[in-house]
Amino acid sequence: MITEKQKNLADWALKFALKNGCSDARITAYSGMDNSFEYRNNQLDKLEQSSESGMSFYLFVDGRFSYFSTNRLEKKELERFILHNIESTRCLEKDEFRRLPDPDRLFRGKAGDLELFDTNILEISVDEKLELLRNSVNEVYQTDDRLIAVSAAYSDGTDESFMIDSNGFEGESATTYFNLSAETSLKDKGHSRPSAHWYDVSIFWDQLQKKGIARKAYERTLNRLGQEKIRSGKYKMLVDNRNITRLLSPIIAALYGSSIQQKNSFLIDKLDEKIISEKITIIDNPHLKRARGAGWFDGEGVATKKMNVIEKGILKTYYINTYFAGKLKMMPTIQSPSVLLMDSGNKNREELLNTVEKGIWVTGFNGGNTNSSTGDFSLGIEGFLIKNGKVTIPVNEMNITGNLLSLWQNVNEVGNDPLLISSWRIPSVLFDDVCFNGK
Repeated sequence: MITEKQKNLADWALKFALKNGCSDARITAYSGMDNSFEYRNNQLDKLEQSSESGMSFYLFVDGRFSYFSTNRLEKKELERFILHNIESTRCLEKDEFRRLPDPDRLFRGKAGDLELFDTNILEISVDEKLELLRNSVNEVYQTDDRLIAVSAAYSDGTDESFMIDSNGFEGESATTYFNLSAETSLKDKGHSRPSAHWYDVSIFWDQLQKKGIARKAYERTLNRLGQEKIRSGKYKMLVDNRNITRLLSPIIAALYGSSIQQKNSFLIDKLDEKIISEKITIIDNPHLKRARGAGWFDGEGVATKKMNVIEKGILKTYYINTYFAGKLKMMPTIQSPSVLLMDSGNKNREELLNTVEKGIWVTGFNGGNTNSSTGDFSLGIEGFLIKNGKVTIPVNEMNITGNLLSLWQNVNEVGNDPLLISSWRIPSVLFDDVCFNGK
């Protein structure tokens, strides 16, 4: 965790900056570590370990603003650093919209424990991590003559910070993460080499899935043997919970104040309007314990709260920080999403699939693009043809095209299987009348 010495240094740096020309300032002391290891077949292919600690500065000087950071944390070094950057800031153009948040919006008081930090992370040895990788690879290595390669990757780390500003805000956050993934590739007919991956992510080591990851990746690869294009047309489309965020993320990106101010959003002036199907309700719940993305305050120190983002298809909020609120002459909200929850339906993915007479289950997206100004998209997909509620042939080298708002207007049903390992806990979704381009 951030030490008292680091907190005291940040407090000293804030006072020094204010004493020497800053009208306002925000100081963040940060530290963290990252470890990553990778096995390819039976050999260690990568081993990286890193750690950092430093301090970042938001300086407001004579109506001007600048951002700097350093990892040189001796007071004499910091004095020179701060004085130099105050003078540098005076050389910039004035920006009337650069300011700290209104003090009434800041998080105050003592935060409860959201349980986002595993204190045992330093007790896990490198040998344990490498053994986990070897065991993962050996789940499938040399079990099939068609296997080209098996790789497994493990990573973990910490992210800790202490933020203080001249408006009286003081807040601390700390998170850990653990990630295990695997990928396999197989020889298929001709020159085809299908591959697939699987993964698990957790805040806590003891909750990380440690067995079956490579086996799942191998099974997914097996299912892709014999992939082919099918006839173009409109199909029902089932997108599972590990891939649905690819279709949701452009909508959330269009809600940012930066996108709206730069006219780079297809959701400008849509507040309180119905934009997608009434079957969709998305809630931002930042105080959910043991949830990736949870927090008591955002990157500006503004207190977070539970709020509806989309309510029965109606847009209820934008993500607007202090700066873009001023430029847009709008009320600020919070800086960015935390934990996004979509109201669930009554069926899991398998049950949704069983309702489809003719459609395509999308299990991955391969490239493509979305126009952030219009919402038009063209995305490569792979997955499986569904006939009479059954999975049949694997498909690839196909695109889906259309407009995101029209797509989300055509939601047939929402599943009940949100991906709990993600900060966006979105379930599988079944869409009607999606344009697939194949042969």
